[in-house]
Amino acid sequence: MDRDSAARATAAHRGLLGGARLRDEQRVSLRELPEHDTLVVVAPAAGKTAIYAIGGELLGGPTVVVSPTLSLQRDQARTLNEGGLAAEVLNSQLSAGRQRQTLERLAAGKLEFLLLAPEQLTRDVVLDELRRVRPTLFVVDEAHCISQWGHDFRPDYLSLAAVIEAIGRPRLLAMTATAAPTVREEIVERLGMRNVHTVVGDTDRPELHLSVRLLHDEQAKWKAVVSEATERDGSGIVYVSTRRHAEQLTGRLRDTAVSAGVYHGALRRQERDATQDAFLRGELRVVVATSAFGMGINKPDVRFVLHGDDPASIDAYHQEAGRAGRDGNPASARLFHRPQDLAVPAFFAGGGDPDPEQLAAVLRAVHEEPLTRSELARRTALSARSLARLVSLLIAVGGLREEAGRRLSTTSDVTRDQAVENAVRHARRRREFEHSRVEMVRRYAETTGCRRRTLLELLGEVRDEPCQRCDNCDAGHGGKRAEQEGDSGPLRPGQRVTHPEFGTGTVQTLEGDSVVVLFDESGYRTLSRRVAVERGLLTPEHTRGK
Repeated sequence: MDRDSAARATAAHRGLLGGARLRDEQRVSLRELPEHDTLVVVAPAAGKTAIYAIGGELLGGPTVVVSPTLSLQRDQARTLNEGGLAAEVLNSQLSAGRQRQTLERLAAGKLEFLLLAPEQLTRDVVLDELRRVRPTLFVVDEAHCISQWGHDFRPDYLSLAAVIEAIGRPRLLAMTATAAPTVREEIVERLGMRNVHTVVGDTDRPELHLSVRLLHDEQAKWKAVVSEATERDGSGIVYVSTRRHAEQLTGRLRDTAVSAGVYHGALRRQERDATQDAFLRGELRVVVATSAFGMGINKPDVRFVLHGDDPASIDAYHQEAGRAGRDGNPASARLFHRPQDLAVPAFFAGGGDPDPEQLAAVLRAVHEEPLTRSELARRTALSARSLARLVSLLIAVGGLREEAGRRLSTTSDVTRDQAVENAVRHARRRREFEHSRVEMVRRYAETTGCRRRTLLELLGEVRDEPCQRCDNCDAGHGGKRAEQEGDSGPLRPGQRVTHPEFGTGTVQTLEGDSVVVLFDESGYRTLSRRVAVERGLLTPEHTRGK
């Protein structure tokens, strides 16, 4: 690091943090970034923007920041500019002239940070400009989006690795607030990260009180959600799984005189922006939303997050619940759990089997000549979403490769028929894995022990003591696991084990006679601890330090 870079980094530190001392996760990340691709997993409001801002100044060249939503990009750009750093957003809402001016400023060295969505990186004009300026740092914020294959799947996340290679392989920084060990591995693999250093902070949110209300009647559930949102003090977010639920629940809240807004992907962008802006200004007390809302939202005084529908995974729940209480003051997160409702996220988990004919058509087209994704889409008449999934599967099984110039070509590793067969098998394994993640939502919702301990252990954080800040602890059941189990015997959370059928995995959590193991290939499995121990089905490999 030269003297100028050090001076710029110091100025960025002063501008963004007022010279306040860096947190441990920030300090370690910045220490490793000059030599390593870095994955950072830290709690919300833990200063992720400062990490990439100071890191970008340390590396001394332009920084590209990929963020999933316009609101998050705007918020981060505002923070950077207020800290004395030159940052602009590039998006489809800008006029062609304004987009051109932004890229010209980047080329002239007048712009230090360019923030955009992954879809912008599919445009040749953007990619060509980034090739010329050769960024020194490429940041993927909310990097857990890379592993989400559900019905809100964004295909352009899967081409980021090729983009990174095409623009000269800058240093890579991936950041998220929640990522279980398997998600971390997937982020590293899908981004093509090299020589990776992973920084994992404490993702617990002790200011959040966690609770679950179990209901079986659907109308009773919605009545309870409306009552809870009406009676709670302060502002809040209510998450639901479908647009229809969002519209209906918003109407019912308005009928009770609650100032409520709705937010989902089918609304026009202007409507979504208006709802979010009104919520940030305090003009709306409650927003009813699908998972499209809230990522990176800068509203620290949200006092409650309610889930009217079960989320798709524990990772998603932790992300969404964590949007409450970011000011550090007491807040609450409650899940309204109706077991039958888990059929919805289970239906969407992982998607269906890919069409073998479409897989073969992709391979035939690329076999004739290397093609870009846009050329391949025209050649096969497949939608961007479908094509991205097929290409990702074929790359994963070695049937395709994507070169630095973002052209796809076939490989000699497998035959066409083998590639198609392997891709279908890979997709089925992925779907099985996603279904297992849905089942862990049930595990969290129906646990009789400390709810926070269960949540964190399912995310890969070993916890021994009850939290005293959840409904089960309030009822005196938080220590139930220890009372029932006594000596945990040969198994404990965090331990690597091998199963004769499921392969290698990590013990996540134990409760009563059950043990949850996250297997590397097949996902989460709930087993009888007694049977597993007596029959030697889980062979400990080594233990991971607490």
